[in-house]
Amino acid sequence: MVSTIDLWCNAKMETGNPFKIVALFGKYNAQGIADPLLSLANNISQRGHHVVFEHDTAHNIGAAAANYTALDTQEIGSQADVAIVIGGDGTMLGVGRQLTATHVPLIGVNHGRVGFITDIPLHQMHHVIPSMLEGQFEAEQRTLLAARVKRDGNVLYETLAFNDVVVNRNGLSGMIELRVDVDGRFMYKQRSDGLIVATPTGSTAYALSASGPILHPMLGGVVLVPIAPYALSNRPIVLPDTTEIVITIEAAPEVGVNFDMQSFSELLLGDQIIINRSEHNVTFLHPVGYNYYATLRRKLHWNQHISKEDDLS
Repeated sequence: MVSTIDLWCNAKMETGNPFKIVALFGKYNAQGIADPLLSLANNISQRGHHVVFEHDTAHNIGAAAANYTALDTQEIGSQADVAIVIGGDGTMLGVGRQLTATHVPLIGVNHGRVGFITDIPLHQMHHVIPSMLEGQFEAEQRTLLAARVKRDGNVLYETLAFNDVVVNRNGLSGMIELRVDVDGRFMYKQRSDGLIVATPTGSTAYALSASGPILHPMLGGVVLVPIAPYALSNRPIVLPDTTEIVITIEAAPEVGVNFDMQSFSELLLGDQIIINRSEHNVTFLHPVGYNYYATLRRKLHWNQHISKEDDLS
């Protein structure tokens, strides 16, 4: 059976030059970001690709980007064939949320600290990226969450989350009490410091710090991870990503919710956070031979007791 991502890859390859217009995004106000952005732009433009800069990125690096067209995110979504993000995972998450409805694929170059999803090391980009732009890549699709906050039946706020939706106590307040319903069925009430609802991509973020499981990116699931629960029997649970999750605030002196660390505060008793899988996916492009398990080994230090040869596999 041919998957959607396989059909997308085949269609790109049949064009001969799959990525004519390449958009560059850089981490906001990051020290030293201008040099790698301009160096990469020069490299790939010399190979026949038309390079454009995201508007804010061009503004941040100043006159040095004047030789390139600057486009806003909406224009990039309608014109670009691929977007390259130089930054950390947070930058990649933000760009992914903005471009998800446009189906522009993303390539991540790590200029941050973690690099779970910005997987190309900065020092390798000049060697790796030109080959990828000529069609030598592996593609995968990542899911997002669509979330909305409701009060008295009215939607106050709605957004997307690439990593997670986190309901947690604010400041020095005590434990909060949450009711969780899944597909209209009561699951449990929980007293804790909060609850994380994470995608497979987000399973290696805050959810992992709270002792949640790692979900493979190709897994169709979403994980609920309690934050410091009062009852130790409250354990993480993985649900199908086809479910609808409703979190109701049952008792809370001060409680807030954030979506990929974008906050919505001042939740009140009875407020609900409703979470579904988004109808959109984000396509990530990786170098040929990309190995998700190798990324886990490096980032989680699983490679301390294996041979160098194994670590390169």
